[in-house]
Amino acid sequence: MNEATSSSATPRTKATAKTTAKAAATKTTRTAAKSTAKTTTKKPTTKRTSKPKTATKRTVGETPAPIINRTSPEQFGRVNVLDITPSAENGLYPARVELGEAFKVTAQVFIEGRTKAGATVSVRNTRGTEKGRFPMICTNPGLDRWEAMVKIGDHSDLKPWEDGYADVKKQLGEWHIVVEGWEDTYASWLHDAQIKVEVGDDAENALESGAQLLERWAGARDSKLTADDKKTLREAAKAVADKSLDATARLAAATTDAIASLHETNPLRDGLSASNPQRFRVERPKSSFAAWYQFFPRSEGAYFDADGKIVQGTLKTALSGLDRAKTEGFDIVYLPPIFPIGVTNRKGRNNTLIAGPHDPGSPFGIGSELGGHDTVDPLLGTMDDFKAFCDYAHKLGIEVALDFALQCSPDHPWVKQHPNWFRTKPDGTIAFAENPPKKYQDIYPIDFNADMEGIEAETERIMGLWIKAGVTIFRVDNPHTKPVRFWQDVIAAVTKKHPETLFLAEAFTRPGMMRALSYAGFTQSHCYFPWRNTKEELEEYLEETNGDGGFYQHNTFWPSTPDIMTAYLRDNGIAGHAVRAALAAMGSPSWGIYNGYELIENKQRPGFEEQIDNEKYEVKVRDWDEADKYGISELLTSLNKIRSEHPACRSYHNLHVLPSDDAGVVAFLRQTPAELTGTGKPDTVIVVVNLDGHNAHQSIIHIELPDFGFATDKPLKVRDELTGREFEWSWDNYVSLAPWADVAHVLTVVED
Repeated sequence: MNEATSSSATPRTKATAKTTAKAAATKTTRTAAKSTAKTTTKKPTTKRTSKPKTATKRTVGETPAPIINRTSPEQFGRVNVLDITPSAENGLYPARVELGEAFKVTAQVFIEGRTKAGATVSVRNTRGTEKGRFPMICTNPGLDRWEAMVKIGDHSDLKPWEDGYADVKKQLGEWHIVVEGWEDTYASWLHDAQIKVEVGDDAENALESGAQLLERWAGARDSKLTADDKKTLREAAKAVADKSLDATARLAAATTDAIASLHETNPLRDGLSASNPQRFRVERPKSSFAAWYQFFPRSEGAYFDADGKIVQGTLKTALSGLDRAKTEGFDIVYLPPIFPIGVTNRKGRNNTLIAGPHDPGSPFGIGSELGGHDTVDPLLGTMDDFKAFCDYAHKLGIEVALDFALQCSPDHPWVKQHPNWFRTKPDGTIAFAENPPKKYQDIYPIDFNADMEGIEAETERIMGLWIKAGVTIFRVDNPHTKPVRFWQDVIAAVTKKHPETLFLAEAFTRPGMMRALSYAGFTQSHCYFPWRNTKEELEEYLEETNGDGGFYQHNTFWPSTPDIMTAYLRDNGIAGHAVRAALAAMGSPSWGIYNGYELIENKQRPGFEEQIDNEKYEVKVRDWDEADKYGISELLTSLNKIRSEHPACRSYHNLHVLPSDDAGVVAFLRQTPAELTGTGKPDTVIVVVNLDGHNAHQSIIHIELPDFGFATDKPLKVRDELTGREFEWSWDNYVSLAPWADVAHVLTVVED
């Protein structure tokens, strides 16, 4: 299990005690919520803390910690709550999670003296209603650090066009999380009572206090007890108060497994103190957990005619690509631009400057006399053909993502209609795109300085047109070369009308820009995964991707793209493709494959990290019957099946790198606790990968069993989901992986 739910070596000071006195108990949750709301609207004040609304006369026995209302954000409650993570940066940009995604919340929670504190995470919907309450565990008593794995709503695979999506839609938007600190009266009493009973020091008073406490707990509305729970507590109170029993028996009545369980799930929470609410943006299914498949429609169904000339595919023949994506388990199909391609400066094969008579050109050289970004290339078909393509995809349960490259060929209608949208040289000519040493003579970049408002309006119009046709996701080409404010405006306008729309940023750039694009509304992004190949690089990148940064930047792991063919894939053949697929599919909740991967298309163009005979500049004729002999398509299918069946694969916040003693072996574990899986059972996936595509490697993989809630007195049974074989694991586990046999284990924990 995750640290947050483990019975680890660290003492469990799980805080789950509930309300205050009977008078306070009936108002706890409401009072806490109201006082929290007040703190967000009133200005800081030096006014003295208001007095607790409890009787001031002396009472017999101990007075429960009262609720102290807070009238401004900086004021403390009866219990102190500080340093909550994650939190909105500068209060402006909330953390983002997919509906039902498991994630970790941490905070400092403490109370004065040696009194024990407890903590709970309260999840509140867009209306402020509490929809979930999750107990926190003190993972670092010396630093008063508490944490919990939580989720907002329940995971769903429903697509925007499917029945029932309206209920999903209602759960999206801004939610709040409140960390509630409280005095753990039961834990404090138990600590002292055990000592007093053992040594016979004032045991009677201690036991009488315990009886009163249990009776008060049974009546605490905030504890949300069932009738059976209340009965359990009241019977225990009678036994603790029964002087006919010896002290040890009376104490034992207050420490049964049933009461320990209630202390964990339905505690008595005295002095309940709510933090300032933390904002979270809850996004729709596939915003985090997604499997992408990219293909060029013009290559699907392409063939050689009798003269050896290539006849390109169309949107009608491209339905075969949808069928293949469905068979392999992908749920998003991404298409490069399908718009008319310019003729001026058209690129030839392998990015040559002069196109041959039959070269189709790059689809990123957008626009001709036939139309621009709002037109289907007639060689592919019509708008009705595209709508039929989307309809068929939807019947298969696949979303359609369309590339949106905000750039033009010299023949694009915008060049004449909006000449001020382009930057000119001193000689009056329009400057083509450059990324030295790369040059894109067939592309004019947009200049946003003269009329950004007009460009925004046109972009919003075009996106609306494609959304109406069936597109639910835009993969945006090089968004980091355009103003962030532009994307912020466009995404806000588009999602206001079409809130189901997602955006993937194809951006490889500085961390600050990547973070800004996520703040602007990009749901996912390409990343540097293709170039993270050594053990050290991968371990660091896995933790970075699946750490706090995952609340904003959702890295999508693509082993290759039409622009990327790494030396690793070039040099490691079939085994290398298997390795990178396993790492991508299991290392990030969102991953993608560019087709041809199944056919081991891994020859580089000399001097460049991209494929030779690049599909961007020509139509590919492929023999898909050849895919079976490599086994990669079968592996992709297995990986997507594992991902879909195991909740642990769905989160950016539950990955733990495991120690391994071989430089060629990487191991990591994903875990989601039982209360968050939706199945009532914890889910653990252990991944071990041999990074060497040529040689076998052996390694010892260490698991700190208690940290993940595993028993230490019996073997841990695991099953390899790729082969069906079962093993017994423990603290230190010997693994041998060979590229000609198994490049990886994807193990799941088997319950006894």
